[in-house]
Amino acid sequence: MAYRNLEITHRGAVRTITVNRPDKLNALNRDTINELTLAFNQAAQDDDVRVVVLTGAGEKAFVAGADISEMNGYTPVQAQGFSRAGQQLMSRVERLGKPVIARIQGFALGGGMELAMCCHLRVASEKAKFGQPEINLGLVPGFGGTQRLLRLAGRGAALELCLTGAPISAQRAYELGVVTRVVAPEVLDEAVNALADQLAVAAPLAAAGILDAVLQGGEASIDQGLEFETQAFALAFSTEDMREGTSAFLEKRKATFKGR
Repeated sequence: MAYRNLEITHRGAVRTITVNRPDKLNALNRDTINELTLAFNQAAQDDDVRVVVLTGAGEKAFVAGADISEMNGYTPVQAQGFSRAGQQLMSRVERLGKPVIARIQGFALGGGMELAMCCHLRVASEKAKFGQPEINLGLVPGFGGTQRLLRLAGRGAALELCLTGAPISAQRAYELGVVTRVVAPEVLDEAVNALADQLAVAAPLAAAGILDAVLQGGEASIDQGLEFETQAFALAFSTEDMREGTSAFLEKRKATFKGR
């Protein structure tokens, strides 16, 4: 289908979803959130898609935040609905069951940082900037910023970024665990494509099990998480991919995984 605010492209088993509002620094309004939710639902249902890359159009911004011009007129009830729509999108991305890579070339502020944090891997240009500046607008982060930042970087970092609203560099975001890789701007696409290609040929059912074990088991006690892992490990033995992977190892050849 055609999207007003997104561009969807494919490269083999890799689907790239681009927020395409460069004149607004790819800010998230309600329509864009709805379109992103639909696009990720479609990616989840398409067996030909094994990896999703999420990025923003242009060089200035991944996503610079929520659309303030739209938010300015919200009532509290409308704001609540907007927050819930954003959080539902972030949860859809996080629980896609397929690896999602954020390609971050510029500003990832407010809702943009929240959108990046719900992705499983985040590759940033050295020029990227991160921050939760909502306090400067008299607001509280509304798309999961307080919660995912807490879990990624710890309480101290979450409080510092959210209370000061100050932006940080990509290198500082890497040191805090918010970013998984930082690369020079000129090799950003090369780094993202190489990572996406590596994940695209990995065993998709095993990838889904790993995502579940880390994301769901990680919210439980250690004993519950370990049991979650055991069940995921055992379930993998029911798949053709496990037989293919172990056979390929023993036969000293490259495995071909089919997601079965």
